[in-house]
Amino acid sequence: MEQDIINDYRQRILSAQEQVIKYKKLVNTYSLMRLGVFGLFIVAVSVAIMQDNFNIIAIAFVIMLLCFAWLVSKQSVFETQKKYFENLVQVNENEISSITSHANIYDNGTRFANEKHYYTADLDIFGPASLYQLINRSATIPGINKLGEWLTAPSAKATVLLRQDAVKELATKNDWKLDVQASLYFAKTEDTDQLKRLFTYLGLPLNLSGEKWLGTYAKIAPWLLSAAIIGSFFSGYAKDIAVLIGFVNMALVFSKAEYIKKTSMIADKIGSTLAGYAQVFKKAEEQQWQSARCKDLAQVLIAGKTSQRIKDLSVLINKLNYHLNIIVGFLLNVFFIWDIRQIIAIEDWKRNNHESLEAAFEVIAEFEALMSLTSLHINYPEWAFPQIADGDGYTLTATELAHPLIYPNNRVDNDYELENAFHIDIITGSNMAGKSTFLRTIGINTVLALAGAPVCASRMGVSVITIISYMRIKDSLNESTSTFKAELDRLQMLLAAVETEPKIFFLIDEMLRGTNSVDKYLGSKAVIEQLIRKNAVGMVATHDLQIAHLEQKYPSYVRNYYFDIQVKDGEMLFDYKIKHGECKTFNASLLLKQIGIDVDAE
Repeated sequence: MEQDIINDYRQRILSAQEQVIKYKKLVNTYSLMRLGVFGLFIVAVSVAIMQDNFNIIAIAFVIMLLCFAWLVSKQSVFETQKKYFENLVQVNENEISSITSHANIYDNGTRFANEKHYYTADLDIFGPASLYQLINRSATIPGINKLGEWLTAPSAKATVLLRQDAVKELATKNDWKLDVQASLYFAKTEDTDQLKRLFTYLGLPLNLSGEKWLGTYAKIAPWLLSAAIIGSFFSGYAKDIAVLIGFVNMALVFSKAEYIKKTSMIADKIGSTLAGYAQVFKKAEEQQWQSARCKDLAQVLIAGKTSQRIKDLSVLINKLNYHLNIIVGFLLNVFFIWDIRQIIAIEDWKRNNHESLEAAFEVIAEFEALMSLTSLHINYPEWAFPQIADGDGYTLTATELAHPLIYPNNRVDNDYELENAFHIDIITGSNMAGKSTFLRTIGINTVLALAGAPVCASRMGVSVITIISYMRIKDSLNESTSTFKAELDRLQMLLAAVETEPKIFFLIDEMLRGTNSVDKYLGSKAVIEQLIRKNAVGMVATHDLQIAHLEQKYPSYVRNYYFDIQVKDGEMLFDYKIKHGECKTFNASLLLKQIGIDVDAE
C-alpha cells in the first residue's frame, strides 16, 4: 500500500516536470522575441534617421511599445505557470519525504513550543521531529496558526466530526489538495507580517485631498489631451494646449507624490501575491463540496465574491506598478494622470471591501489546516478515524494503537480499554520496556483524535478530554528552579486543572524523581490517593512496585498494567506489549552489568 502511494506521487512529479520544461521553453522563446522587437525598433530608428522622417520613429515606438507589452504579459503568464509546476513538483516530493523520513519543507511549529503547556512539550507536538512537522501542509501564517491552535486544545465533539467529514472528502480530492498547495507555496517564503500590514493598510483611509474633483478630471484628461494632439495637426495653438495639458497632468501627479508613495509601499510588494491568493479563492469557490464544513467555508467565499474582489484589487495594484517603468509611467501619467487614477480606484475598493477580507483569509487558513490533517489520511489510509464518545465517564479505547512518529517497521502496537469509566492505571515495568512510549502513544493519538485527524490505530474511541502530562520535568537555571520544584509546580497545575477543567486525563511518568526513595513513594501515593478522591482519571508509570499495591486498597478504581522483558542466555528481549498485572522482572542490574558494574544482592 505504501509503495502504491509513493508511486502515485512519483507519477505526479514526472507529469509536473514535463510541464516545467514546456513552460521554460516558452519563457525563453518570448524573451528572444522581446529582444527581436527591440532590434526591429533600432532598425526603424536607423531608417528614420537616414530618411530624416520623425514619423517613422513615432510609429515604430508605438508599435514596439504595444508588442513589448503584449510579449511581457505573455511571458509573465508562462513564468507563473512554470513556477506553479515547479511548486507542484516540490509538494509531491515532500509527500514522499514525509512518508519515508518524516521530513517536511513546511514549518515545524517551533514557534508554538511551550514548556509550561499541559502536554505539547512532553508529547513532541511542536518542533523538530514533532507531530506538527509530520502533519503541517500550511504555507500561510494564518494556516500555520490555525493548525497550531487545533493541536494545543481539544475540540468539541461536533467540531471534530465536521473536520473528520471534511478530511475524508478532501482525501478523495487529492488533485485539488496538491493543486492548492502548489498555488499557495509562494506564501511559504513571503514576509510573515505581509498580510498583517495589508489588513492594516486596507483599514486606513488615504484621505487624498481633492479626491472627488481629481477623480472627475482623471476621466476627462485623456480626452482633452487627445483632442489637443489631433488639433495640433491643424493649429499651432492646439500644440501649445497639448503641451500645457501634459504639463498640468504631470504637475498634478507630482503634487500627490506623498499619497502615491504611501500606497506604493504596500502595492509594490502585494500585487502579485494577491493574484496568487485570488486563484486559491477561486479554486475553493468552484469546487463541488459535499461535506458540511467544506460547504460552509466555500459559501463564505462565494457570498462575498471573494476571488473576483481580490483579483480586482490585484489588478488595480499591478496597474499602479506600471509607473515602475520610467518610460511607460511617464506616458501614462501625461495622458491619464495614471497614478492618481489608480490610487483613487484602490481607495474606492478599500471603502467597499476591506471589512470582509480577513474573514476570507481565515477560510483559506482552515482549508490549509484541514489539508494538513488530510495528508495523514492519504499517506496512511490504514489509520482509523476515532469514534467520539459521550457519557459521564471517560472513554479511551484502542485496537492496534501505535506511536505515529515511530516508523512502521519499528513500532509495536497495543490495545487499551477504558469504556465510560473512572480509573487510574498504574503501569510498572523494566527500564526501556516501553512504559514512557506507551504513555506518549496514548497522549499523541488523543491529540490527533480531538483535532479531527485519523489516528495511528485500527480502531479508537475517545471522550472529549484534556490531556495533562508529567514526563520531561526539567530544572531551570534561568528561573532558579530545581527539578523537585519543577515537579511540584507540575503537580500543582494538574491538581488545579482537575478542579476546573471538565475532563482531565493525566499521564504521569515516574513521579517525584527529584527526591529520595522514601519521600518519592509516600508523596506519589498521597498524590494518587488525592486524585482518586477527586475522581481523576489517567495513567501513572513507575518503577516503584509499592505503588501497584494501591490496587488492593482501591480495587474498583486502580488497575495494574506492566511491561516486562524476557532474559535468555543473559540477553534481554523486549516485546513492548502491555499486560495486565504487576511487573515481576526488572533489568537495572543487567543493564549496569553491561557497562561493567556488578550489583551484589544483599
